[in-house]
Amino acid sequence: MFETLSDRLTSVFSSLRSKGRLSEADIDATCREIRIALLEADVALPVVRTFVAQVKERARGAEVSQALNPAQQVVKIVNDELVEILGGETRRLRYAKNPPTVIMLAGLQGAGKTTLAGKLARWLREQNHTPLLVAADLQRPNAVQQLSVVAERAGVAVFAPEPGNGVGDPIVVARQSVEHARRQQHDVVIIDTAGRLGIDQELMKQAADIRDAVSPDEVLFVVDAMIGQDAVSTAQAFMEGVGFDGVVLTKLDGDARGGAALSVRHITGRPIMFASTGEKLEDFDAFHPDRMASRILDMGDILTLIEQAQKTFDEQEAAKMAGKLTSGEGFTLEDFLEQMMMVRKMGPIKNLLGMMPGMGQMRDQLNQVDDRDLDRVAAIIRSMTPGERQNPKMIDGSRRARIAKGSGVTVTEVNNLVVRFFDAQKMMKRMAGGMGIPGMPGGRKNKGAQKKAAKGRRVSGDPRKAALGKNAASAGHEAPSQGGALGKLGAGQLPPGLELPPGFDPSKFKLPGQK
Repeated sequence: MFETLSDRLTSVFSSLRSKGRLSEADIDATCREIRIALLEADVALPVVRTFVAQVKERARGAEVSQALNPAQQVVKIVNDELVEILGGETRRLRYAKNPPTVIMLAGLQGAGKTTLAGKLARWLREQNHTPLLVAADLQRPNAVQQLSVVAERAGVAVFAPEPGNGVGDPIVVARQSVEHARRQQHDVVIIDTAGRLGIDQELMKQAADIRDAVSPDEVLFVVDAMIGQDAVSTAQAFMEGVGFDGVVLTKLDGDARGGAALSVRHITGRPIMFASTGEKLEDFDAFHPDRMASRILDMGDILTLIEQAQKTFDEQEAAKMAGKLTSGEGFTLEDFLEQMMMVRKMGPIKNLLGMMPGMGQMRDQLNQVDDRDLDRVAAIIRSMTPGERQNPKMIDGSRRARIAKGSGVTVTEVNNLVVRFFDAQKMMKRMAGGMGIPGMPGGRKNKGAQKKAAKGRRVSGDPRKAALGKNAASAGHEAPSQGGALGKLGAGQLPPGLELPPGFDPSKFKLPGQK
């Protein structure tokens, strides 16, 4: 969603990197480009004015003029201001002291409230809560049935005593749901309310009556991030008519310019609490202003990537696989398939790679990444026998033809997979052997030491040194614990050939310049 804004800001900062100091003209030009980038991203004008004024004021201060790298300092200032305008810090849900905690969803029709109710319920279930979905949208056709299907997919309970389609009182349903949750020991109640195609008094009155009937702990305003400036005016109308505690952004995976995300919080003063980034129920998480600002500035989102990996990978299995990888032995095509499927569960490969810093400059290459390539690789491996997966060396020409036919690919693709797997095995063995780097565990020894060891001990042409070497060798064999030839010398004695001249007194020796 923020691709256009990210590209514009990245190009602005790249032009600053060649400058050792920033003049007033540089700061003005940079702020002008930032203003244009924000306006093109459909950010509300009052928000743009405030943002640019803060950046300009800090850029003219001592923190930039005295910085070793002014360009990086400006990037830091813009990042800080983005974090601030997005909410400053992550806002967590407030849970009731006496369960159940009541969460009411409000917003326009089409914003995705019903689907988001299921996503929120699934997210809470993963947090060890027992949520209950409540079908209080009794006006929209099949809204009750849709919520029941979503609840089943999310693995949570649903309270739907009325059929909907214009039948039933949503205020009574909402009030009864709280008592039902207490009886069934649900600690969180999520009420899905009705929306309208536009703001009207009937919508506001019904939402306000439901709020008064259940006294929710959190009222979340669900807004479609793709509607741009309308999101701000809609949020203001709901703020005045019903009031809400937090904002939930849906459809952040769309191709809109994303100005709503940067505007809603600043205009309403309410934090963005959650964000929906896809159609699947798992495409949902708490909103982190610092991570979103980092993504906008193409600095990646490593923390989210790590969290997704922790959710997907089993610790014991990961430790077991790490042992196979470091040993360089026992890693088979079966293990390769298992690891690939775990990565597949983390989400689209394009999204995962997009969380890496600097990937905004490789967007064209990322757009060419196709998850179906992983599916083809999985089909090839699954077309092999267990023995072939354990020992790919046994795969000859006839076997490759059979595997290609079974997986619906060409023999060339099977050959490429087998060759790449062998290359990966070699690389793992090299890593297990220290990559052949001297000093690394399993690494090769120093070439000079190897040559000396192969040639043996050389005898010096100096008789005194030769005698010293013989004495050292014999002493080393006879009494290694005595420190070799030097171990036989008495206190104050020097090795043969290195004795001091007769009558030499070291205490009287002076260096040049000493008195």
